[in-house]
Amino acid sequence: MAEELNPFKIAQTQLDNAAAIMNLDRQAHAILREPKRILVMNIPVKLTSGKTQTFTGFRVQYNDARGPAKGGIRFHPQESIDTVKALAAWMTWKCSLADIPFGGGKGGIICDTKKMNEKDIELISRAYVRHLGKDMGVDVDVPAPDVYTNPQIMAWMLDEYSNIIRHNEFGAITGKPVEVWGSAGRMDSTARGGMFVMREAAKLLKLNPKKATIAIQGFGNAGRFAYTLSKEIMGSKVVAISDSTGGIYDPDGLDLKKLDEAKEKTGSVDGYKSKNAEKVTNEKLLELKVDILIPAAIENQIRKDNVDKVKCKMLLELANGPVTPEASDTLFHNGVLDLPDFLVNSGGVIGSYFEWTQNITGYYWDTKRFNEELDRKVTKSFNDTITTQKLYAAMGKKISTRMAAYIIAVDRVAKAMKARGWY
Repeated sequence: MAEELNPFKIAQTQLDNAAAIMNLDRQAHAILREPKRILVMNIPVKLTSGKTQTFTGFRVQYNDARGPAKGGIRFHPQESIDTVKALAAWMTWKCSLADIPFGGGKGGIICDTKKMNEKDIELISRAYVRHLGKDMGVDVDVPAPDVYTNPQIMAWMLDEYSNIIRHNEFGAITGKPVEVWGSAGRMDSTARGGMFVMREAAKLLKLNPKKATIAIQGFGNAGRFAYTLSKEIMGSKVVAISDSTGGIYDPDGLDLKKLDEAKEKTGSVDGYKSKNAEKVTNEKLLELKVDILIPAAIENQIRKDNVDKVKCKMLLELANGPVTPEASDTLFHNGVLDLPDFLVNSGGVIGSYFEWTQNITGYYWDTKRFNEELDRKVTKSFNDTITTQKLYAAMGKKISTRMAAYIIAVDRVAKAMKARGWY
């Protein structure tokens, strides 16, 4: 039987596996298997060409038992409702594991921004908010940037929302430019949080980070910051990195300036030149013998068909859903420390929580405080996960770090639903 690669079915399988181990109440399980609310929007937009084009938009508010829905908005030509539902579910667990007062949400529009001018992107952004308007807000649903969206798009959306409600409500959207009360430190918080997880996991493995070799799949926001911060925080050596076109491997370590130059000149990091550098595909990068492997690109990269070729000691899931459930089980049995996405990349939503908190209180932090608070939050989540794993081991149940993280997250949401009388 072929391995299931539908993202929402994968999310449901992960929940089902956790529910079985923790003996989750059947009523709670039934509630948590499906989103609370799904919004599908047909969005007509009169573009700068003068023609009106209708775009399909989504917003999934998965669960709000612990707080307003929270999650990014994607602009992508292959966006689908199943992807958005899965991401909204993972956001629910991510916020719960981080122990911040949000539920899970996610949104998207089917569009190709690479074929649009800036004004058309603004028009689409504002139209999306006009359609979502009454179903978002600081206490209802708080969007943020995601794939092919950015702080500028969030600023346009905030402005449109403010026009609808006729006053400024800066906490209604996060990931904004600092000029409209975005937060210092937010830009690299996803990767920075991942590096804090890597630091703590290295202690667990007794791995000297200064001697560790790293391969990173992805050279977007998360991957690029993973490169710079792994060197800044850990002093590690990145020996391989890739983008959507291809990758490069150099056992002597890669130079960021040369990577940027290669990307600019050739359109890919595989144009990088050095004495011992050699091109690698995205698939082969995953099979390199390195200490730490960081998938920071797209989902379903490590699957049943390639998982046994993974040779790293630690797998740091900076992307959403890069490892399928069957592959995750295999990694655990093979002795690879696979650190799950909703722990590793939680720095982004924790950073959004900090921004939301600052917007509500009107008191703003500097970058130093932001990073210190982020470190504290992420480190606690990591320690909670390892503690839960050890507790189950003491009961004779060997579970992975992913399963331990799921058990914590699902238990917190289930208890909130129980307290509110949902079941």
